[in-house]
Amino acid sequence: MSKAAYPYPIDEFDASPGPDTPRGVHRAPRSAWSRWWPFLAVLVLVPALAWGAVTVYANGGLHLPGADAPTPRTTTTTASTTPAGVVPTETTAETPPAAVETTAEAPPADLAAPVSVLNGAGISGLATRTVTKLTTAGFTSVEAGNFSGKTPVASTVFYATEDLRSTAELVGTTIGVTTYVMSPIDAGAAITVVLRTDPAA
Repeated sequence: MSKAAYPYPIDEFDASPGPDTPRGVHRAPRSAWSRWWPFLAVLVLVPALAWGAVTVYANGGLHLPGADAPTPRTTTTTASTTPAGVVPTETTAETPPAAVETTAEAPPADLAAPVSVLNGAGISGLATRTVTKLTTAGFTSVEAGNFSGKTPVASTVFYATEDLRSTAELVGTTIGVTTYVMSPIDAGAAITVVLRTDPAA
């Protein structure tokens, strides 16, 4: 718009400013502290917040009041099914009787078992006198003979099997011999007595 077409009268605002008149907005210069304090605040707050977060995490998080309160336990009571006026009786489990160990009894002496009496003592008539003792005790199959070996050192009753143990012990008790050996080789058919001394002496 040209000045000729300007419809309003010229006033003080239309006057041209002088060369010393300030133009625009002028502010006072900022201090150094106002420029640097935001950076200092960041340097202090960030480490503090990081330390706080690490501490809370290490302690297992935040503990709210009442968070650790134990959960109340509920006890359920079951009513007894025993009728009124009836005293309950205790049921005791019966203990089974202890097993009785059975020991196999030794078979009785067999007086009909063959018995050989061998004289290894060099005493004349020793085997014959021993046979007489056995036949008097009830043995029915006894014979006398001489022994020519070197063992045993002591008078011994040899028996062929464990079943003849009772018979061999009866033979030894009858003639006074206390050494018994199970030996099928030395016992012969059943029982063999080797006399190294006179049992009656």
